Amino acid sequence: MVQEYYDDGSGKSPRYYQLIAINRTVYAIARGEKRILLVMATGTGKTYTAFQIIWRLWKSGAKKRILFLVDRNILADQTKTNDFKPFGKAMTKITNRTVDKAFEIYLCLYQAVTGTEEEQNIYKQFSPDFFDLVIVDECHRGSAADDAAWRKVLDYFSSATQIGLTATPKETKDVSNIEYFGEPLYTYSLRQGISDGFLAPYKVIRIGLDKDLDGWRPEDGQKDKYGQLIEDREYNVKDFDRNLILEKRTEVVAAKITEFLKGTNRFAKTIVFCENIDHAERMRQALVNANPDLAAANSKYVMRITGDNDEGKAQLDNFIDPESTYPVIACTSRLMSTGVDAQTCHLIVLDRRIASMTEFKQIIGRGTRINEDYGKLFFTIMDFRQATSLFADEDFDGPPVQIYEPRSWEPVVPPDEEEKRYSSMLGEEPSSGAGSLESGSSGSDPFSEAAGSGGPAPVKYYVHNVEVRVATERVQYLDASGKLITESLKDYSRKTLRQTYASIDDFLTVWNDAEKKQAILEELASQGVFLDELAEMVGRDYDPFDLVCHIAFDQPPLTRQERAAKVKKRDVFARYGEQARAVLDALLQKYSDSGISSVESLEILKVDPLSGFGTPVEIIQLFGGKPGYLAAIRELEEALYQKAA
Repeated sequence: MVQEYYDDGSGKSPRYYQLIAINRTVYAIARGEKRILLVMATGTGKTYTAFQIIWRLWKSGAKKRILFLVDRNILADQTKTNDFKPFGKAMTKITNRTVDKAFEIYLCLYQAVTGTEEEQNIYKQFSPDFFDLVIVDECHRGSAADDAAWRKVLDYFSSATQIGLTATPKETKDVSNIEYFGEPLYTYSLRQGISDGFLAPYKVIRIGLDKDLDGWRPEDGQKDKYGQLIEDREYNVKDFDRNLILEKRTEVVAAKITEFLKGTNRFAKTIVFCENIDHAERMRQALVNANPDLAAANSKYVMRITGDNDEGKAQLDNFIDPESTYPVIACTSRLMSTGVDAQTCHLIVLDRRIASMTEFKQIIGRGTRINEDYGKLFFTIMDFRQATSLFADEDFDGPPVQIYEPRSWEPVVPPDEEEKRYSSMLGEEPSSGAGSLESGSSGSDPFSEAAGSGGPAPVKYYVHNVEVRVATERVQYLDASGKLITESLKDYSRKTLRQTYASIDDFLTVWNDAEKKQAILEELASQGVFLDELAEMVGRDYDPFDLVCHIAFDQPPLTRQERAAKVKKRDVFARYGEQARAVLDALLQKYSDSGISSVESLEILKVDPLSGFGTPVEIIQLFGGKPGYLAAIRELEEALYQKAA
């Protein structure tokens, strides 16, 4: 008997690509395949896909005991609370290094079952054939390396079917997911996710600072703020915030971040990736200084969230919670680069050199999630270190390619070849923290001052009186084919819109025929037409409809207030009862205040003043039921856009 997908009654079902991944995996296991690799871009629901795979196999009896391995505590907790919740009492999370064999679904940090000493390897309290299925989340983080702790667990449970999940398969001289798991059974890429409208598109702001571009050399005999004589040589971006701190540089970066947020939304969730913990703390203070009003109003407006900071780590759940306002800006180094489900992150700031394509993809993935309820349809990357040059590399969104097949007689050659490769591409030497992303899987921040070879700490100079300024600034947008292009957003949007709609009549037909206007806005966003940003140029009070007509077809725009006023004058809703008319008037005011998307959402009925008319069900009954209510909304939209052109 074929086991169906889990259905919680809410109408949620797997997306088409998740169905492909689930079905291919189930069929592969039915054929007897033992190792399977699924590659799915960050934000496309790897954990939900894994849940549906497990559910079908578990309910059908094909797999009775399952181990789900993760490398971050927050991932285990999120998984248990959210996607895996239907497993109920059959599920447990292994904690305190204790094992209870009475369960069927086990969630576990690999650190909880492995240790440096043999007696600490508590996974051996299970018999080697205890589990039928082992799934490794984020398997690029070293699990397939011959000497990695996860690999030891996989080898021990070798009789089980094993599935690797990752957004970024790791293919280097020393670590190969493909060598261990085999060629990916299914790949769903970032570019495809954006094209399909499931992932948020992005724009890139690349900022070049004069000292980064030109380098800096101290004057003869120059000392730092603590009286240390600065070694006489040329310092460049490889040195900044590591062994040479230009304090004015940090201030300039904080000022540019603040300028962007003030121009868009000062409460837009923002992650600032810094070189190390010291840099993250200095950046936090610089952002507090640049935003004294909001920082004084709430001390959590800017926070450092790094592995060594318990106060910051305690706020991580609040940062990723869409309903929690604070923290707004998180300054980090490595801790938040992977596994953090920040659904409403609007701005990612790169003030750290990134030479690893794996790490780069993971960081970009922090912004790719869409959350329509909170208006998160696209995000911005602000790059101070030229890290986004990696977008131009063919491997950024290409298929995973096995570049090395390990042989038993070949020696292991450190450092990480991937880090070397991309360092070379950027014209840099590999960082001293090569491979530290993987070594930090316990949730610590390994790129701290103490990380390294264990030798004497290098001399660090703090220079407070050297001016730093912005030398170049360039904005790039993602086009329909997934390439970054450099031109004005207005010009790019005009060209894209005219390619999409041959004439204004063509656009009017599509707009008026759309059951929900929001669907058109999401489609435009997937093509890089960012209407919120266009509104900054044309006017915040214009409807998306007017922005499109004005930018693409040179039509004079009307404000939302003007459109609403015209509808009121025509007394469009005279045939409705008194209370129903009052509801429509309130919806018209909501349109005037915040746009058409709010009117189309049933959630608006829970908000004042609509909630004053009763519960959503009671309000809908004023129109004779849901079909009548939706018909009234349709009539409202037709009235708003009547003879609009």
